[in-house]
Parts: sequence; structure tokens; C-alpha cells
Amino acid sequence: MSMDSKDPTSGRPRPAKTRRMPFLIVVAAALVIAAIAWWFAHATPAQPPGGGRSGGARGGGQGGPGGGLPMPVGVAKVENGDINIVLNALGTVTPLRVVTVSAQVSGQLQKVNFKEGQRVREGDLLAEIDPRPFQAALTQAEGTAAHDQALLANARIDLERYRTLFQQDSIAKQQLDSQASLVRQYEGTVSSDRGPVETAKVNLGYTKIVAPVDGRVGLRQVDAGNNVQNGGSIVVITQLMPIDVLFTVPEDNLPAVLTKQHAGTTLAVDVYDRAGQTKLGSGSLASLDNQIDTTTGTVKAKAEFANADEGLFPNQFVNVRLQLDVMHGATVIPTSSLERGSGGLFVYVVQPDHTVAVRNIKTGPTEGERVAVTEGLKVGEEVVTSGADRLREGSKVELPGENPQNAGANGEKAAATAKPAEGDASQRAGNRGEGQQGQGRGQGEHRRRDGSGNDTGAPGSKPSDGSAPEKPADAKPASSDTKPAGSGTQ
Repeated sequence: MSMDSKDPTSGRPRPAKTRRMPFLIVVAAALVIAAIAWWFAHATPAQPPGGGRSGGARGGGQGGPGGGLPMPVGVAKVENGDINIVLNALGTVTPLRVVTVSAQVSGQLQKVNFKEGQRVREGDLLAEIDPRPFQAALTQAEGTAAHDQALLANARIDLERYRTLFQQDSIAKQQLDSQASLVRQYEGTVSSDRGPVETAKVNLGYTKIVAPVDGRVGLRQVDAGNNVQNGGSIVVITQLMPIDVLFTVPEDNLPAVLTKQHAGTTLAVDVYDRAGQTKLGSGSLASLDNQIDTTTGTVKAKAEFANADEGLFPNQFVNVRLQLDVMHGATVIPTSSLERGSGGLFVYVVQPDHTVAVRNIKTGPTEGERVAVTEGLKVGEEVVTSGADRLREGSKVELPGENPQNAGANGEKAAATAKPAEGDASQRAGNRGEGQQGQGRGQGEHRRRDGSGNDTGAPGSKPSDGSAPEKPADAKPASSDTKPAGSGTQ
């Protein structure tokens, strides 16, 4: 039985070569794809750790121990200075006195003699109440007192006459005694009349409302023309100079504060705004409360401030810094130079050869952006304050304002070394491009081949433009232990 198939159109059997053509095309295409994949796998060199040329520059050129360009950093010298040991707290500005000025007599308010927010002195006239009713009451009381005084004067004259007549034995003793009693009666009446007179005078004085203290007046609470009653509020005066600040002291710090107070030392207190940046005033600790609040474990404290510039305002929220002591001659560095690792705090110390060394330190009190170092540093050394995130032991650094010649030489050498490698990469990129174009051409040619097996993309073949150029003699692969950028900071 013949295995030859027939052509469905003509009915004649097809040749065996024609029947094998689709199979040969599929096999040839598979071989071409395999050859191209093998060529790419063996013609492209392995990239060094860190991403090739740019990665190598990052590993060695940014201060790594593998050499390269120094890493620019900010530095600061270790200094010898004083550190203030302060206690930070939250406080509230409290006026020394707050007085509500009110009417002490009833009547119509005729005048208001102050402006809202005005500073006043003690005794300044603030408002006036209609004085006419009180003036009339005073006149009446004074008239009654004058009448009684006239009666008393007449009784005293009669008493003197009766004494003369009694000595002449012209009147009885009883009449003399009665006249003496009448004089004492009038004296009592005159004394009683002084009370209404003084009361009327006081009430008349209350019609003029004056400032009882120095301070600043607030918003008026009644306008002229209104009838005010006894006790009706007119305005509130707040004394701003001096002024107090209330804050709390933790009970753990209380012994240190008491020791200073018992020794007669005046503790300085500074207050800052809510953000803690602007200083509002300086004063001193005035007093402590007589007991500790058991719910918070703190004791209330009051500091007094002159407040000549009125920088402190009543009920203002402030940050309080109570200075307990001063550490003289301390080794001081900026807080920005501190780094924290698994072994504790450390700093990067700049060496004379412009490399950095990791130095473990112990710190003491902190004041703002300055911290005292008790162990690990010497005065005059330089520590890194910025740019430490890409440093590690032995990294090269470039100090601010410097452009060292050796750094430039290293940069030129690195650039010269990078050029052949860059050309290598360009050549490889060109080969890859040509290979991709050759792939397209090879597939098209396979469609036109007659199955002879002449395949330009066979495994082991090389591109027609020749082999890749050799590596320069001074080119070295990137160090395998090069750390990525930023791996030196704990």
C-alpha cells in the first residue's frame, strides 16, 4: 500500500519532498531561536554587583572603602563649652491680679472715660455715675448735723450759767445736773449725725469709679446712659507687670529644686512660645506649692516675670525651661552628629587622611541642638554632621569648601578607566541590535531555504562584524564586597 498522499485538486500523488517542507521549516526556526538565545547568554558579560559601571561608581566613588571619589559631608569641631541643665515643663501665664471694677452705688452711668485695651494707673477715673442724688443726701445729713451742733452749743452756754448761779446759791443742784445731762445728750446726737454725713460723702465718692490697680482694661461691659445697680460690672482690669507663670515640677526633680532654694539660690526660668523657638521672657522661680498632686506626681510652681515689654499675655500657653545647674567645661558636639547602632550611640570622626572612623561615645545632658559627651571624644576633633547615611568605617570624605587635588586625580583616573568599559558596553549594545536584526533576516531566509541546512544562526557562530574587542589591561571588575549606597548607617 503506498504511503503517498494525493493532491485533492488534481488527484495526483504529492512528492515526498513537498510533504516534508513544513516540518523542516519548523525545525529550522527552532534552531535559529536557540542559536540566538545561546549567543546572547554567552556574549553579554555578567554585570558587577551594584549595577555595572554606575553601580561601581556608587560603591567606590561615594566614599566606599573600595576607593573612588570622596563623599561630601558636613562637619563640626568638638568644642569645650558650658551646658545648662534645664527642666522642661508646660506652663500657663497667670496675671498677678485680676480686678473686676463694679459700681458700688446705684444710678445712671453718665461717662465712660477709658478706651478698651487701654493701660491705666491706679486712681485713674474710669467712669462717672450721676452724683446729684448723693449730693442732696450729703447736704441733708450735714444740715441735720449743723442743727444738732447748734443745740449742743446753746446747752453748753446754759450749763456755764447754771454753774455760776449754783455757786451763788441761786439755783438748786438738781437744775444744774439736768442741764449737764442735756449737754451730754446733744453731744451724742452730734456724734450720731457724723455717720450719715460720712456715709453720704462715701456714696458721693462712689459716683466716680477709679482704677484700683495698675493694668490694662478689657472690653467695657456697660455703656454710658444705662442705669447700673450696686455691684454691676463696669470693666475688668488685668495687671500685666509683673506677671506669673504657673507650671508643674515632677516629684523626681523636686529634691534638686528644694536644695537650690534652701541654699538661697535664685533659679532662672525662661519661657518660650508654643513652638519652643521664640523666647518670650526671663524670670525667676517665686514659690512652690505645699503638697504634691498624687494624681499626676507633680507639684505646682510659680515663676515671676517683669514683663516690661508685655510679651507674656494672660492665659497664654508657654514652654518653661527651669535652669537647675550649669555643667562647665563640657565636651560639646551638635546633636545632628549622633548616630545610633546596635552597640549604642556613635559618631563618624574625620581622620587627617580624610577618611572617617566610627567612634562609640557616651552622652550627658542636652541643651537645644548641643549635647555633652562624657566619653569617646576629644576637643578639636571633627565629627560628621550631615551626609553620614552613606558612610562606613574607612570611607573617604570631602570637607565643606575643599576640592582636593587628589580627589580630582582619582576622578580622572576613574573616568579613564570607565571609557573602555563604556565602549565595551556600546559595542555589546550594537551587537545585540545587529543580532536582533539578524534574527528577523534569518527567519525570512528560512522561509526561502530549500532545506539544505545552511543556517547562519547555527549554535557557535559569531556575528559577521567580528568578535568583541578585548578588555583593557587596567580594567578590573568591581569588588564583590562593595556595599550599596546607604548601607553604612545603622
